[in-house]
Amino acid sequence: MRRPFTHALGLVTLLLALATACTTAPPGEGGGDGTDRARGARWQPKPGTDWQWQLSGRLDRSVDAPVYDIEGFDHSAATVAGLHRRDRKVICYLSVGAWEDWRPDAGDFPRSVIGRSNGWKGERWLDIRRLDVLEPLLAERFDMCRDKGFDAIEPDNVDGYANRSGFPLTAADQLEFNRMVARLAHERGMAVGLKNDLDQIPELVGDFDFAVNEQCAQYDECERLTPFVRAGKAVFHVEYELPPERFCATSRKLKLSSLRKDMDLTAWRQTC
Repeated sequence: MRRPFTHALGLVTLLLALATACTTAPPGEGGGDGTDRARGARWQPKPGTDWQWQLSGRLDRSVDAPVYDIEGFDHSAATVAGLHRRDRKVICYLSVGAWEDWRPDAGDFPRSVIGRSNGWKGERWLDIRRLDVLEPLLAERFDMCRDKGFDAIEPDNVDGYANRSGFPLTAADQLEFNRMVARLAHERGMAVGLKNDLDQIPELVGDFDFAVNEQCAQYDECERLTPFVRAGKAVFHVEYELPPERFCATSRKLKLSSLRKDMDLTAWRQTC
């Protein structure tokens, strides 16, 4: 007498399961873990991904590279959308650790946080200890990149503690600031790269989605970028003075994404 009852119970259980499946939204569509969906949506460039870095001159959209790194302030949402239609990912270049006197928001930075020149005309190091001042200003810039449709941020000048900034910055100050920068990008669904700052790669590789490096081959430092590669994250690397035959073999061995560029970062490039 138990078998018919068990069969009936099993049928009821099956019907209930089917009803639940019909009313439960698939993950990422009103159900499931929204945090996981956001994490999965963020771009993660892989080691060896080719790229183009152009910060000056008329943008050359014909370069056959899956990643473009371009000026955040100077380019429109239409430009980013046009690159997306060509199946390109687009990185938004911003200076976050130095003040630039020509930017439209330059007047929003109080004089108290503006320090010594960083060696480039019109640029000065910022007092990165003043997160209370800098975080809302950078958040507005990151909002701009997000609203224009950029996939990622390249935050420049994130090693002020290792330079004569005019402020008594420490390594701990830099770590706190750089992690804040990474958080601001991630909160907006964008990837973010660690620019140079080689000494802090071991502490920061988990906070950033890729690295951007200048001249590691010239200064025999490329091995120091391998934590990113081991983590499955791209290292976008450029040399200004060495010809490709002087660094490409090492770049291929280390799985770096390497270019030869001019210092003005025009459209011209040589690839490995």
